[in-house]
Amino acid sequence: MKDGEAAPGQAASRPKRADARRNEKSLLDAAAAVFVRSGVEAPVRDIAAEAGVGTATIYRHFPTRADLIIGVYRHQVEACAEAGPALLASSPTPYAALATWIDRFVDFLVTKHGLAGVLQSDNAGFEALHAYFLDRLVPVCTDLLAAATASGEIHTDVPAIALMRGVGNLCIGAETPDPRYDARQLAGVLVAGLRAEG
Repeated sequence: MKDGEAAPGQAASRPKRADARRNEKSLLDAAAAVFVRSGVEAPVRDIAAEAGVGTATIYRHFPTRADLIIGVYRHQVEACAEAGPALLASSPTPYAALATWIDRFVDFLVTKHGLAGVLQSDNAGFEALHAYFLDRLVPVCTDLLAAATASGEIHTDVPAIALMRGVGNLCIGAETPDPRYDARQLAGVLVAGLRAEG
């Protein structure tokens, strides 16, 4: 099968126009915000209201709730992946870029735990999404750690996947009803522990 050809049993799909991509992005941003506030079982009408569209628009883009949840998950992975190089380019130091990226990673993980619970009912689909998550984000974290190490700000032989798992374990506690639990603060303590002693 050549690039651009549809897989067997699938209709050929044209690339989306820029305005259609923007509309889909605003729907996914709205869905993510509602999921954080109300959980992944929130009514579609709440997501439509957040996005300023009718429910039919949501269903046109995402025919099922699973489609919407997967769309939000992938959208947030991409935003997190794209943030790494942007932060390295704009932050005052590589360590500052790493710390800010970890903050964003925490925000993503806190949302992701709710999504993952729903997606695990389709184990094959969940495994594919988890592989996608690792493929996109581990290299970004690796680059951030390498840049901070090269600048002399941190000294670590902790691989990116281990740091990400550590942050992920801290984020699991955010599911408790205790409002004093601050996953972002604890992740900040973890990242501060990487600093090279002056």
